[in-house]
Amino acid sequence: MLETHKLPVAGIVAALVALALVVAPAAGASVLRVGTYHGIRGQFTSIQAAVDAAKPGDWILIAPGDYKTSSSRAPAGAPDSPAGILISKPRLYLRGMNRNTVVIDGTKPGSPRCSRSKAAQSFGPAGKKGALGLNGIEVWKAGDVWVQNLTVCNFLGGTGDAGNGIWWNGGDGSGKIGGHGYYGSYLTATSMFFGGEKSAATYGIFSSNWTGGTWDHSYASNFNDSGYYIGACRQQCHQTIDDAWGEFNALGYSGSNSGGWMLIENSRFDNNEDGFDTNSQNGDNPPPQNGACPAGVQPPVAGAPSCWVLTHNVFDHNNNPNVPSAGAAAAGPYGTGLSLSGARNDTVIDNVFDDNGAWGAILVPYPDSGKPCTGGVLGWIGGNSCLFDESGDALIDNTFVHDGYFGNQTNGDFALVNLEPGPTDCFSGNHEQGGAVVVSTPSNAEQLYPTCNGQTVAPSESTSAQSYAFQQEVLCDSRVSLVPGAKPPCGATDHYPRPSKIVMHPLPKHLATMPNPCAGVPSNPWCREKQA
Repeated sequence: MLETHKLPVAGIVAALVALALVVAPAAGASVLRVGTYHGIRGQFTSIQAAVDAAKPGDWILIAPGDYKTSSSRAPAGAPDSPAGILISKPRLYLRGMNRNTVVIDGTKPGSPRCSRSKAAQSFGPAGKKGALGLNGIEVWKAGDVWVQNLTVCNFLGGTGDAGNGIWWNGGDGSGKIGGHGYYGSYLTATSMFFGGEKSAATYGIFSSNWTGGTWDHSYASNFNDSGYYIGACRQQCHQTIDDAWGEFNALGYSGSNSGGWMLIENSRFDNNEDGFDTNSQNGDNPPPQNGACPAGVQPPVAGAPSCWVLTHNVFDHNNNPNVPSAGAAAAGPYGTGLSLSGARNDTVIDNVFDDNGAWGAILVPYPDSGKPCTGGVLGWIGGNSCLFDESGDALIDNTFVHDGYFGNQTNGDFALVNLEPGPTDCFSGNHEQGGAVVVSTPSNAEQLYPTCNGQTVAPSESTSAQSYAFQQEVLCDSRVSLVPGAKPPCGATDHYPRPSKIVMHPLPKHLATMPNPCAGVPSNPWCREKQA
């Protein structure tokens, strides 16, 4: 899907460590088959019926077909989180026989596959304040569940906790880790319908309140928050994203309060409003986001100064204002490849930033409101405000190609601003294609901050006119003001993209399907002999 650098040995080891957290399928497991494959009928016509009949350790294979959602089920204790398919048993292995033709579809029975028509949409069961919306596949606190080789589409948000394509949910809103281990591969998540932000699809491939797991070979598009999301796991995340492709979202990836050991590699984020954003904020508690290594844990990549690592990825053409967007995600700065927003101790090493019109990468504070404000500054601008400053982040050996071409003041390859004293960020080995010196704010960032050594630095916006100018520019681009009720601080000559008409893009053709969907599955009528 995306040709990237060869993965170094340290990265291979890290990936194997992450996969080891997923329990291998048990010997003697049953195979439950849904639909008809190569003329051989399975035992079930409903995926949920097969899930209900399965025992921990069992496989569920799904034949090609458009599996409409005619009913829903909510987890016990979470009635506002209904799902078309709910999995609450551990160690189930759900696998489609073809990624592109096994479709878990949120539209009504009888409608075309993943229809764009409003009349075809299911807005979920009724709630006290209106339709709740619907999740696609929701894994509720069930450890070591695999979901593989299928597509989900048109699962829409509403007044409930919904609108997510594939969600490993360890207890959203609990502030605690409630799920352990998962594996997702050859997955596609999208929506073809947009009827306004209250009924848009929210997240594509999603993990919250979870520790341990891997996604690889995946694609997510047309979501009003983010294509990928890992949150609410603070410094216990221990998750890997490999060979992902996120496009046409408000944010290609979003991660609130997700830190500790994290590896995002060999992936592409393009044509989003903002390509990639990890942040500290109230919500998906507890904050802050902190990529420092927990005691006894080593970074996933040799030479990285922290355990949260973004490496061998491409962030290109993230200049798209005509995507669904809502809430805080709508404030993602147009034309930005990567935003570290109130993020701490994150490592961005050996990536490519290409044709992002405002900035390739930015390091900025995250202004929020209210409590818990853990790790933030409560009342920083008065009242109920909460400021999460960024600190300790590292940009190392990244390549920048034609970034910052919008031409506003401070637009360029990378920029930073911190508003409170804190541990220094660091920058080294970054370059423009061909070896030219990077365009940064401040212009001498690599000379000022060459190493992440924990040294406390003063607020850059008070010591650098360039950093203050950048602060004003990113607020303008994000349509945000630090002064409640005031307009964003846009200058007379500032020009950033603004939405005109939301476009829902079709899926790319020929996304890679699993080469052998019978691999590892016990012998059954669809897989005549047990596959190695």
